[in-house]
Amino acid sequence: MSKKLLAAPYLVWIAGFIIIPLALIVYYGLTDRDGAFTLANVVSIGTPEHRKALWLSLWLSLLSTIVCLVLAYPLAMILRNRGVGRGSFIVFIFILPMWMNFLLRTMAWQTLLEKNGVINGILSLLHLPNQNLINTAGAIILGMVYNFLPFMVLPIYNVLCKIDDDTINAASDLGANSIQTLLRIWFPLSVPGVISGITMVFVPAFTTFVISNLLGGSKILLIGNVIEQEFTRGSNWHLGSGLSLVLMVFILLSMAVIAKYDKNGEGSAF
Repeated sequence: MSKKLLAAPYLVWIAGFIIIPLALIVYYGLTDRDGAFTLANVVSIGTPEHRKALWLSLWLSLLSTIVCLVLAYPLAMILRNRGVGRGSFIVFIFILPMWMNFLLRTMAWQTLLEKNGVINGILSLLHLPNQNLINTAGAIILGMVYNFLPFMVLPIYNVLCKIDDDTINAASDLGANSIQTLLRIWFPLSVPGVISGITMVFVPAFTTFVISNLLGGSKILLIGNVIEQEFTRGSNWHLGSGLSLVLMVFILLSMAVIAKYDKNGEGSAF
């Protein structure tokens, strides 16, 4: 009984910062300003402006996830084949940006991409035309990839490190070339890490509003921006909560995918 009491602070933390806020979101999302039950807040996701923001968020987050996967898998393979340990300096470099404030990292890219920023300044010195980089979908994708790439690299690298060298050598002894080994040995065995990485990138990319605010300006609104504006500018907590409930569905689906393909937690990044 005394050991169970040690969990009391953790239970209080869960209740105060997870259960109660979620309960409030559910309450506001399923009621109107008079407190009456309604599904109008949830159904409002089908309005043209909300539907446009939702599909744009899905599209950009999917693109960002694909780019992260394409960049992360070869990088994780290189780190693994070079025998880089999990506590090595190179792995530390990938983790280091995660220690920096998320907002500061994004604002740094804003400084680089803006009209009079560093990149256009270099182009001017080279007598090349300036580029319209800021306030574009490409800038948002760049910000997503930069911020969330470590969340793709680490789970894949973690799983690849667990693959026995004897398995790879056996494939070579049986006549498999590099492509066959990749497609039939490496990738199938690394699926838990790939699924975990995809989820860890897709979910924050899909729900973000800070990156699109700073790098997309007011020209590109994602569903996260719409929800943030309903809470802060419109003071419509009911509508904002209703839209948030829709996003929770996508998060729960992502968690279900992880539970199915990574039952033993092999793709855990840490």
